[in-house]
Amino acid sequence: MRFIGNKELIVNEIKDLLDKAGLLSRKRLKLFDAFCGTGAVSDSLKDSFDLIANDMMSWCVIYTKGRITAIDCKFKKLGFDPFEFLNSSNQIKEGFFYKNYSPGDSKRMYFSPNNAGKIDYFRELIEKWKRDSLIDDKEYSYLLASLIESISFVSNTAGVYGAFLKHWDPRSKKPIILQRVESKKSEYFNLKCYNDKIENIIEKIDCDILYLDPPYTQNQYGTQYHLLETLVLSDNPSVSRITGSRPTSPMRSDWSKMYNSHILFDELISKTKAKYIVFSYSPDGFISKSFIEASLKRYGKSETYKCRKISYNKYTNFKSRGKKEHFEYLFFIEKKEHTHTYYESPLNYIGSKSKMIPEIKKYLPENISTFFDIFGGGFNVGINSNAHHIIYNDINHFVKDLVESFRTNDTYQYLVYLKKIIRKYNLKKEDATSYLKVRNYYNSLPFDKRNPKLLYAIILYGFNQQIRFNSDHDFNNPVGMRWFNDKVLEKMISFSRVIKEKNITFESIEFTDFFDKIEKDSFVYMDPPYRLTNGSYNDGKRGFNGWKLVDEKNLFEFADSLNKKSIRFMISYIMEHKGRTNMELKNWIKLNNYRLINIDKINGNQRDEVLIMNYN
Repeated sequence: MRFIGNKELIVNEIKDLLDKAGLLSRKRLKLFDAFCGTGAVSDSLKDSFDLIANDMMSWCVIYTKGRITAIDCKFKKLGFDPFEFLNSSNQIKEGFFYKNYSPGDSKRMYFSPNNAGKIDYFRELIEKWKRDSLIDDKEYSYLLASLIESISFVSNTAGVYGAFLKHWDPRSKKPIILQRVESKKSEYFNLKCYNDKIENIIEKIDCDILYLDPPYTQNQYGTQYHLLETLVLSDNPSVSRITGSRPTSPMRSDWSKMYNSHILFDELISKTKAKYIVFSYSPDGFISKSFIEASLKRYGKSETYKCRKISYNKYTNFKSRGKKEHFEYLFFIEKKEHTHTYYESPLNYIGSKSKMIPEIKKYLPENISTFFDIFGGGFNVGINSNAHHIIYNDINHFVKDLVESFRTNDTYQYLVYLKKIIRKYNLKKEDATSYLKVRNYYNSLPFDKRNPKLLYAIILYGFNQQIRFNSDHDFNNPVGMRWFNDKVLEKMISFSRVIKEKNITFESIEFTDFFDKIEKDSFVYMDPPYRLTNGSYNDGKRGFNGWKLVDEKNLFEFADSLNKKSIRFMISYIMEHKGRTNMELKNWIKLNNYRLINIDKINGNQRDEVLIMNYN
């Protein structure tokens, strides 16, 4: 049957990819076909893997199960060939299909009255055989899959069932014949089926390989295939007046929405138990290749990442014939261990530790009760802590509100808001006119009316996407060459998910005010401004205090006080910069016998970063 997004034409590419990854030759791995559709991939691989098939559409699960288990369907209890029996009968039943999907008792023209009556008769008899235990669950699924296949040859539609044609297509005048659904003629191993939204079950599915083939456009499969869902469920639903569709709300997929698809993709890749991920997607879809790559590499081993471009001939008609090449992407990656996955702030904060997280985490103690990130900034370190409770703090309340906004706002609604602002002001990279218009509007608002979401939209189009205010607390970063691209989108979505999942408290107070709040089993991470450097957060010209020698000495005293209470701490700092050495820091470390770790320069960073700790 014709099915939107059918993978019949690329199953060999999928099989070749798995073979070259060494997964076909390994013994009895479990493959989870999360959007099984018509079961093309599962049926092709059924002699290589234990299978788990899922789809939110009931008819897809039945169809897939029928294809895969066809070899077991002998109909011994029934005692005769049901195909010969049904095709030799002239009986019809004026049931639900006859009354609702043919001119027999409606104005709808999905089927001729005789074919609709035959469909009702076939369906009722199949159900009776199952109820009377004359056929088992596999045979039941096989017969229903065959009925689904058969009605596609006589339906008066353009290929899907969202609507019927207003004239009778020649094929719809042919009498329906119950035909055996096509199935690979081979044995299969184990098969387990689910009928649910993948996001509801992803965490509980134990599998080795996850194959994803989600919807990629706004087409809702529930709308396009409502008739097949009604056929399988046989529940006589109330139907819409014109198309006769059953209620489609329970079948609506968020994968057919811009941004929701991105959010779901991040969630699935993060939470699956699978070690290997195969993903089919179209360049016509909502999710871009760059977003997919960034997301897969966040959770997977970069050296295992593969992307194939697979061309094939799409079903064409006279309108679409001769248009651009149609192809799909086929992605593959091997997942990292969960403890090796790191998250990055969507804020391009000066002094960010995003590239240093693997090094920093090597020295963090385990089983931390409360993690204090008291110079939180973009929150790259704190967000990667596995502590039971995380305290984020930054004296710059604008930054604190920005970071907290990713936790308090629904991610989808946040993205919709950003897109609305970008469209409203026509924000583009290097476009000073539109940029200054929205920046001036933000600065005109009273402080208590300044929405951090609006500020973030402005930041995305500012110089290096930096956060900079003047002494009056007005945002004054000039326009830049950056924009809201897919890499920023991926950071925002993964960061927003994790910040919502963790137990985090947000503060905006002086770091010295934390002393009495820190208990013995806590851990304190400090990433203060660097006295030897001069950034927009420590020059003292932005309406906030700068960072001078007196502030550094206060930090030393604060750390010494923590040490006396046996509270573990880590400080990120620099010892040398542009030929200057921070002798006060060097002497303080030596005097207290604190541990000093030199961090190798990362990605062109010219600063000599160090970690200072009071524990081994």
